Amino acid sequence: MMRRSWTLALLLAVAMTCSAQDSTHTQHKWEFLVEPYLMFPQMKGTVGVGTLPDVDVDANVKDIFSRLQSGFMLYAEAQNGTWALSSDFLYMKLKQDVVPTTLIKSGGLSVSETAWELAGIRKFLPWLEGGIGGRLLNIKMNAEIVRNEVGGGTSGQQQEDAQTWFDPILVFRMRLPDSRNVLLQLRGDIGGFGIGSDFTWQMQAYGGYRFSDVFQVTAGYRLLAIDFETGADQGRFLYDVTTSGPVLQIGFNF
Repeated sequence: MMRRSWTLALLLAVAMTCSAQDSTHTQHKWEFLVEPYLMFPQMKGTVGVGTLPDVDVDANVKDIFSRLQSGFMLYAEAQNGTWALSSDFLYMKLKQDVVPTTLIKSGGLSVSETAWELAGIRKFLPWLEGGIGGRLLNIKMNAEIVRNEVGGGTSGQQQEDAQTWFDPILVFRMRLPDSRNVLLQLRGDIGGFGIGSDFTWQMQAYGGYRFSDVFQVTAGYRLLAIDFETGADQGRFLYDVTTSGPVLQIGFNF
């Protein structure tokens, strides 16, 4: 009987605490952030399209600002102090030289990458948040290579393909608490789990300053790794690539 009484008391205390928290949280108004940004990416990894031999890509850091051919990126978030809903849309068209191998003399790779991420996030500590979400991806690749032939000589080959898939993700975020103007954030996620990608992960680190109630600027670095493979023969599609680079964001708060 004593144990049951303690259990009921504990459950009541938890319920009262949650109710008080919910009552407090409802007093927070929703705030909105719209943040266009620009990323200067480079690619490193292995890709494969159809019957072409796998192609290794490895960007030279000094050429990082020449990889992006076109792009559009927009981040948006609504938050009320406890909960946050985020949307991150990214489109990039990249061009990358391939790494010569025994089979490949030279070549180039063109990749169009579209990603739209939605996530729901909850604050657990003043500096720690976590949640779940998903990322919808569309990758279109066009590979052109000069292949070394057995017995000498070379031949040019070209092949392209596109795939669309969805990756569920687990999200965490650490931010500088109780700071109105100085902005520091570390955000990461893992996902895929064989549902879309075999595995995917992302890390983002940013620092910035909020100049007014409306305007802020942040800069940082972002890495997005995707390991996806499907199909065989002419329908084979391999994309095991880490895209990374510096990021500049301009934010507007409402």
